[in-house]
Amino acid sequence: MQSFSQSPTDPVFVQDPYPFYARARAAGDLVWWEDYKMPMATSFAAVNGILRDRRFGREPVTPRDIPDHLAPFYAVEAHSMLELEAPRHTRLRSLVLRAFTSRRIAGLAPEVETLAHELIDAFPEGDFDLLPAFATRIPVIIIARLLGVPERMADQLLVWSNAMVGMYMAGRTRATEDAAVAATEAFVSFMRAYVEDRRADPRDDLITQLIAAEEDGERLSADELITTCILLLNAGHEATVHSVANAVKLLLETGVRPTTKNADTLVEETLRVDPPLHMFTRYAYEDMEVFGHAFKRGDEVGLLLASANRDPDMWPDPDQFDPLRPIKQNTSFGAGVHFCVGAPLARLELVTALPILFDRCPDLTLAEPPEYADVYHFHGVKRLMVRT
Repeated sequence: MQSFSQSPTDPVFVQDPYPFYARARAAGDLVWWEDYKMPMATSFAAVNGILRDRRFGREPVTPRDIPDHLAPFYAVEAHSMLELEAPRHTRLRSLVLRAFTSRRIAGLAPEVETLAHELIDAFPEGDFDLLPAFATRIPVIIIARLLGVPERMADQLLVWSNAMVGMYMAGRTRATEDAAVAATEAFVSFMRAYVEDRRADPRDDLITQLIAAEEDGERLSADELITTCILLLNAGHEATVHSVANAVKLLLETGVRPTTKNADTLVEETLRVDPPLHMFTRYAYEDMEVFGHAFKRGDEVGLLLASANRDPDMWPDPDQFDPLRPIKQNTSFGAGVHFCVGAPLARLELVTALPILFDRCPDLTLAEPPEYADVYHFHGVKRLMVRT
């Protein structure tokens, strides 16, 4: 296995990680990333294969050695279906999907459409940052409405969420950890009180449906319910914000305009070319040989989703953005039992909002070259200065 050294916080890598991925992918399905001290799957075959291989999973074989100051954060993570395997993952995901139905998601299209128009109506004169004006507002307001959390809380939810996801970024510091713990405790306190309100006063929202959802006579415990709501709020907007902003950046740089006719293929291509999440990890649950590498039980492996999405064995001219490229499965939302629950909602928001933005703002242009933020393994711009 060939070894590579590449700091994920290196400014050149942050702005364009794709040359590194290409070098790593050319060296084989699996390479060793020295900075992470673990093997990394680089090809579509390896990334997709390991995502679907039940011999790998999210739960570590050996329990984490959690420092005391991080205990509140990991106490919440302990109930997250993102971090669990069967049977708890199966039960939690099934209960969530009973409330998070495709019909309910599809029914949000008119709300996304109306919200997009309202946000565009409020665009300021002159140059402005599209992130807070549009890209951030749509996903956080829609997921808040879906769950039944007051929209007035949207800005506070963003503060808590941004602090919590800092735990997953390269180069996190003690200050990052302390901010994440403080946000976790505040978020849990808010959600616990809000869930109790919903128990006493049920509404037509996702929190009420999650309270009522049952699987073989079992319901979500209070801690599971709170963690699930936090997960849906965090994941429900974090990746989508980057997806919207990365897509707009790509479209403005290439001069391509989305329409209601080409939105499905165009959105899928933007997700493939510049996804919001670049790497995820799994643990091996038995000794085995996979793609030529001998894994031991407990070994961790990184899955380079963004590298897999540019595999030339899957896509001709993979570095080329082609809005007419026929839709083919990519790894932006994962695969297998942990495939992103919110993928249909994210796609709906993108397919609905982007054509409206470009139709309402035909002269939309970049006001300055965008720069990506140092947030690996996420991938999104610091800001997106535009003019209409």
